[in-house]
Amino acid sequence: MSTRKQNWGEDRVMFYDAQGRLRSLPASWTDVNEADLFSQVAAGRSFSRPDDLSALASLIDRIKRRQEQ
Repeated sequence: MSTRKQNWGEDRVMFYDAQGRLRSLPASWTDVNEADLFSQVAAGRSFSRPDDLSALASLIDRIKRRQEQ
């Protein structure tokens, strides 16, 4: 049995593990959400959305600029 709720500022799935401890995961890590359009079209052929790759590229660029200073 699992429960879904807002916790720590995000949508999370709460569940009890095999030892009876309450655990939670971001809902986006599970299949409780209907897949977004990109995921449906990618059909498992891509692990990253273009927006996520763009954000990663920006982060890497900022880190490189800090190291050059």
